[in-house]
Amino acid sequence: MSVLGTSIKRREDPALITGKGKFTDDFSVPGMLHAVMVRSPHGHAKVNNIDSSAAAQAQGVVAVFTATELEATGIPGVIPTVWLLPGIKTPAHTLFATDRVRYVGHPVAVVVAETIHAAHDAAILVEVDYEPLPAVVDPKAAVADGAPQIWDEAPNNIAFDWELGDKDATDVAFAAAATTATLELRNNRILPHAIEPRAALAQWDAENGKLTLTMTSQNPHVHRLLMTIASLGLPEHKIRVIAPEVGGGFGSKIHHYADEAITAWCAMQTRRPVKWTATRSETNMTDAHGRDHWSTAGIAIDADGKIVGLRIDTHAAMGAYISTFAPAVPTWLYGTLFSGQYDIPAIHVHVLATFTNTAPVDAVRGSGRPEAAYAVERLMDAGAAAAGLDPVEFRRRNFIQPDAFPYQTQVALAYDSGNYLPALEKALAAADYDALRADQAKRLADSSGNAKLLGIGLSSYIEACGIAPSAVVGSLGAQAGLWESAKVRVHPSGSVTVYTGSCAHGQGHATTFSQIVSDRLGIDVDQIDVIHGDTEEVQFGMGTYGSRSAAVGGSAIVKSLDKVIAKGKKIAAHLLEAAVDDIEFEDSEFKVKGSPGQSKAWGDVVLAAYLAHNLPEDVEPGLEETSFYDPANFTYPFGTHIAVVEIDRETGEIELLRYVAVDDCGNQINPMIVEGQVHGGIAHGLGQALWEEAVYDESGQLLSGTLLDYALPRAHQLVSFELDHTVTPCPHNPLGVKGIGEAGAIAAPAAVANAVSDALISVGAEPIDMPFTPEKIWRALQEGGT
Repeated sequence: MSVLGTSIKRREDPALITGKGKFTDDFSVPGMLHAVMVRSPHGHAKVNNIDSSAAAQAQGVVAVFTATELEATGIPGVIPTVWLLPGIKTPAHTLFATDRVRYVGHPVAVVVAETIHAAHDAAILVEVDYEPLPAVVDPKAAVADGAPQIWDEAPNNIAFDWELGDKDATDVAFAAAATTATLELRNNRILPHAIEPRAALAQWDAENGKLTLTMTSQNPHVHRLLMTIASLGLPEHKIRVIAPEVGGGFGSKIHHYADEAITAWCAMQTRRPVKWTATRSETNMTDAHGRDHWSTAGIAIDADGKIVGLRIDTHAAMGAYISTFAPAVPTWLYGTLFSGQYDIPAIHVHVLATFTNTAPVDAVRGSGRPEAAYAVERLMDAGAAAAGLDPVEFRRRNFIQPDAFPYQTQVALAYDSGNYLPALEKALAAADYDALRADQAKRLADSSGNAKLLGIGLSSYIEACGIAPSAVVGSLGAQAGLWESAKVRVHPSGSVTVYTGSCAHGQGHATTFSQIVSDRLGIDVDQIDVIHGDTEEVQFGMGTYGSRSAAVGGSAIVKSLDKVIAKGKKIAAHLLEAAVDDIEFEDSEFKVKGSPGQSKAWGDVVLAAYLAHNLPEDVEPGLEETSFYDPANFTYPFGTHIAVVEIDRETGEIELLRYVAVDDCGNQINPMIVEGQVHGGIAHGLGQALWEEAVYDESGQLLSGTLLDYALPRAHQLVSFELDHTVTPCPHNPLGVKGIGEAGAIAAPAAVANAVSDALISVGAEPIDMPFTPEKIWRALQEGGT
């Protein structure tokens, strides 16, 4: 019986729940020093002078370094951008600030000391003469006349100006439409908040010129490569990057930061191991933030309630520097999703990306897809109202039909498969949509005016994940391939070790990848080990992000397994004196077609491969195969989520009553892990919709930099999610899988936003922006509610 599609327990968990898992900060080595960064307290300021003499003389301090010392060593010393667009401005992002600081948190110096306490104490003694300058933190204000200029090489603070789709055709569609709707939308800035802060432990072997860097990474090989070519200048084979247990990432540990590179450089200078671990406040100041869009969006509809056009104009904040993959987020991961699940004949997307005196913005769970789904699904409700239709009926009329696939959208993507109506109908049935509408009407008819408002919101989302193929993304600006690698090593006893370029940080790779191997080879999962996260053990790989692990990493494993089985068939055919084409492999046995008595067990063939006493002439000893899988297309998960909220008219307090989610991620390898990913994604999306917001004041100070000020969702604020699924297999990968880790974060904000708007509009109040706090809701009701 195949283990694919079964909910076996996660193999990773026993070590983690018993405290035996080791994260970067858990490691200590003899002679280890501690690094503490001295960071800018200003959003924008000139650096006139840095006096580190008092800090250098403090007890326990080994060294204090600034840009002056780093530049003297002649290393490249920069953080690169690896996704480039035509006309993009990419000012040099140096490891240390030099003449100017441009956001709160940019390192200006580092103190290296014998203990972490000595390093912290000495960091306070570093005196920096700052000359504060005017700052700008809003992406729209950044391009206004008279705005402070952040970079001389980026006039008007414009990082890039990008568009997609046919503007002329879209304008014609709007002009001819029977009705239109327009929305002003704000997609609030959020912090990634992985449970483990970023950390690094650098060990320098001066004799061999080799650096070992243990760090919190979602893609160790990419970090090694960027350290080589941009930050440290060491030969790539002289750097080993190890990602041990990683406590979540949500995208924040994809990117290349100054702190880890500075830590490595400090180890090279002091010739002693150096460890740096961010505090939670440092994490919030310096990890790449997410979202931060201001948009004007419109939808055009004909007399039959069919969409004829959609357009959006977005101001996207980039922060003070262009982060690693940041240009892709508000462009190719955003603009390409504006067809949603709908047949829209004309679409135009315009994005103006601007520099701001804030932390850089880059990929955070969903990375452009939540922003796109939010705009599309908010427009679907606005369009339904303009057309006089129920939001459900409006969606039904405009879905891409199953027989239209593969479907070429007007914004570059070609959807390979989809069947959207069943997911919607399942969600409606689970929620009992008609009963909810009846309850809403009853509350509105209550003459006492005391009944709480009920809001019902839908989000029929689509996402593109497993980004590929490499040739296409290269043409779009990526300075790297987006394939994945896998090596399958079969040991003489028949057990298997998989070396995967995917790098787990909570996804359950050791479990799902073992299930793939067990299914293909017919061996028990306990006979399978999965190795990842070490550039010295594992062949080059691209890492984990964008819901790509199963679809791309898993497919690479299947490709290697197929090679192993093919070689096994050659050996079995030779041993059985049969033709290779007559050999079948199933249930862990190599069998001759039509001859039930002629077979060789898996273990016998494997041992024969290693003994090499009797192999075909063209077959080498051993049984080990490596593959690099480059997908033919993105995968396209989809679904419908329904949020039900209740609002107190007197206080604006909002309560989430129900949350129904029907997702389609293709075939499921482990339904329990899929369900866990959906739970986490929904919680993440609900957090953005209801509580979370990274807020800067006009001077560039992060006002929500601690957990006292930044409101993460808590368990008691959530409900038991009601989950179901449909299955539309991906047609172009061998597992038929898509991705699921980001779906909830993509769907939930729009579902909640539509529910809140539904409640407010029902009493004549105007829709508001996320997060939907009681104060905002109360003000909306006071200003416009009846």
